[in-house]
Amino acid sequence: MSNSPEENLKKMGIELPTPVAPVANYVPYTNAGSLYSISGQIPMEDGALPYTGKVGVDISEEDGYKAARLCAINIVAQMNLICDGDLSRVRKVIKLGAFVNCDNGFGNQPEVVNGASDFMVEVFGDAGRHSRSAVGTNALPRNVSVEIDCLVDIAD
Repeated sequence: MSNSPEENLKKMGIELPTPVAPVANYVPYTNAGSLYSISGQIPMEDGALPYTGKVGVDISEEDGYKAARLCAINIVAQMNLICDGDLSRVRKVIKLGAFVNCDNGFGNQPEVVNGASDFMVEVFGDAGRHSRSAVGTNALPRNVSVEIDCLVDIAD
């Protein structure tokens, strides 16, 4: 996409939420120069957790994809806060670290996490292409299905 991130979000019909405040002893993001590490975001929407439980057991892989996409929306909301509302300051999404709540035999973590990866490219174009990890785990906070953190390069 050659449009601005804001135009891309508008075309997708996405209004970024107000970022959720931390619920424990950590900050929502920290930086070293232009590199910002955004704390793990969960699939929270309007104060609710629509995707809980194990992917492939309690929710479908397709809903896991949607959960990862919702995590990405919340990551971009944090970016928007950092950028004072000007997402064109995002130079590069560097890395996503993703955790998928699943059983031992589940092996489709990459397909689930594509929900977040696809979203980053839809919003930021080539600047949204990133490295990532997609890890299966036996549990996540609040029993959410997916949690994703991000490393991003943001211009001053």
